[in-house]
Amino acid sequence: MAQTTEARSRIMRAIRSRDTRPELLVRSLAHQLGFRFRVCRKDLQGSPDIVFTRLRRVIFVHGCFWHGHDCGQGVRIPSQNSTYWNDKIVRNAKRDETAQAALAALGWEVAVFWECNLKDEKGSRYTAS
Repeated sequence: MAQTTEARSRIMRAIRSRDTRPELLVRSLAHQLGFRFRVCRKDLQGSPDIVFTRLRRVIFVHGCFWHGHDCGQGVRIPSQNSTYWNDKIVRNAKRDETAQAALAALGWEVAVFWECNLKDEKGSRYTAS
C-alpha cells in the first residue's frame, strides 16, 4: 500500500524517542528488581535511556528499525526514498558505536537491549548485546 510523502512524514513524526513501550518495560523490570536509575541523561554521550549512576552502568533500548538491527524489522527499508533511509540508519548505527565507545572509555559499562528481544509479554526473552 503506497503512502503519500505527507502521510509517511506524519507517521514518522509520531514515533517517540523516549518513553517507548520497550523502554518502559526495561525500566519497569529494573525498578521491580530494586534498582534506582535516571532516565535520558543528556550530559552523557548518546543520552542513554537508563543510567545507574552509582553502578556506572547504562542501558540503551534501541528500536530495531531506527538503529539497523539484523532482525526482520531492522533490515526492512521503506521502498520510498530508500537511499535517505539507508543513509540515516547507517548514521544512527555509527553514532551509537561512537557513543558506546566514549562511555566505555569513561569507565561506564554499556548494555544494549533490542526492541525485538523485548516483544515477549513478560520480558523473558530480552538479551543484552
